[in-house]
Amino acid sequence: MFPSQRVEAWARFDTFFEEEHERLFKALYFVTGNRHDAEELMQDAFLKLWERWDQIHRIDDPTGYLFRVALNGFRMRRRRSAMAIRNVVPVTEGRDEFLDVEVRADVRQLLLGLTTRQRAALLLVDLLGYPSEQAASILGVRASTVRALAAKGRQALRGTEGARDA
Repeated sequence: MFPSQRVEAWARFDTFFEEEHERLFKALYFVTGNRHDAEELMQDAFLKLWERWDQIHRIDDPTGYLFRVALNGFRMRRRRSAMAIRNVVPVTEGRDEFLDVEVRADVRQLLLGLTTRQRAALLLVDLLGYPSEQAASILGVRASTVRALAAKGRQALRGTEGARDA
């Protein structure tokens, strides 16, 4: 790659970053519930995309790729954490983790009460406005699965006390 091509590639990546970083950060913040984790996942996803930026023409949907990499990173972290916890603290059967959660009218708290997949589907479809086909591509599932997850998530939100009070 010639120096002028590197500068041009950087400019295109810089523009892409400026257009997408805020949306990705918001999405990851809603999924993780933690500003620091969202920032780290966002940076890792952009770094992985930058590493492949010279082959960007081979990627059909760079934004979809970026979101998929970020959400996969979140899933991998979550799995590693769950395995570490299982190794340290034995899991007791029949414990309902939602009994001790106080339901609040705050949207962030309501979203954290959903499964990760429901939360991701709702976020992509309802909050970010992706069609279910593109959201399916990002999540690596079928469009019908995204629609079902979003519907179940909405139903769960409607059934909470905080949603009725708002």
